[in-house]
Amino acid sequence: MTIKPTDSDTPLHSDLFTFNAPENYLAERVILITGASRGIGKALAIECARLGAQVILIAKDLNRLEKTYDEIIALNQATPAILNIDLEVASADDHNEIAASIEKEYGRLNGLVHNAGRVGGLTPLHALELSTWTKLITLHVHTPYLLSRACLPLLKKSADASIVFSVDEANKAYWGAYGVGKQAQIGLLHILADECDGDQRIRVNGVHPGSVRTDLRTHNYPGINPASFPEPATVIAPYIYLLGTDGNAMTNQIVSRTPE
Repeated sequence: MTIKPTDSDTPLHSDLFTFNAPENYLAERVILITGASRGIGKALAIECARLGAQVILIAKDLNRLEKTYDEIIALNQATPAILNIDLEVASADDHNEIAASIEKEYGRLNGLVHNAGRVGGLTPLHALELSTWTKLITLHVHTPYLLSRACLPLLKKSADASIVFSVDEANKAYWGAYGVGKQAQIGLLHILADECDGDQRIRVNGVHPGSVRTDLRTHNYPGINPASFPEPATVIAPYIYLLGTDGNAMTNQIVSRTPE
């Protein structure tokens, strides 16, 4: 499957959500996924491992992280690595240590998925607790910047590295720091992609999965039956495509499940 890149400001509505990766599509690739203990991050980590990748799992909920680990072990694939880190309070030094540990263990990084996210409740901006604002801006803005910055040297050691953002257009009333952070992520995606333009080793893209049956969605839409949303495993195909060699000609794009 070949996708022709479009203007970076235009979401790409394609058939990538039906992409079916061949066996071992991600073999020999080292992929770091944030928010890997649940939802899209967990489903993606398991599928990446099934397709042969060495996955590195980051999340703050150790119990859930260990469950993801156990499910990957059951696949009889490469043993995943766990980094139990609270990204809402992580410092620049913490992100540098993540990169250092990856370099020591694997010597390279082929894929980086910025997926971790939390809403913190639908609240008017004026009523949002400052501590909540700080944590959510750290998680959605500082973390993808600092982690990308720390990992760029490792990504450049790959022949075709991929950075993928889980993006959201949450720019309406009451979405607070989550909405602001997600808008900032889209800006970071495009700027980073532009700065990597011409560097065939690193491509930067985003996936807008739409409404999915995750804790984030159900907690903020308690009046809607969770079963009306698709399972996380049904929306991860574009991530897989972008993390593998088939997506090596695509950069500065947002793949969206539904038209905006």
